[in-house]
Amino acid sequence: MENYIVSARKYRPSTFESVVGQKALTTTLKNAISTQKLAHAYLFCGPRGVGKTTCARIFAKTI
Repeated sequence: MENYIVSARKYRPSTFESVVGQKALTTTLKNAISTQKLAHAYLFCGPRGVGKTTCARIFAKTI
């Protein structure tokens, strides 16, 4: 039996530059990282499928 990976996970962006449609969010997160002014918590909210988990994973990996 072959291993199958859901295409949304297989092709998930791995950098802020590869995220599509979230320019304001990715810019804000990149600026927070570059200025080393990170908040204690970030709340990612919105409807399903807009990239909340993807952006959170990239952010966590970057810091």
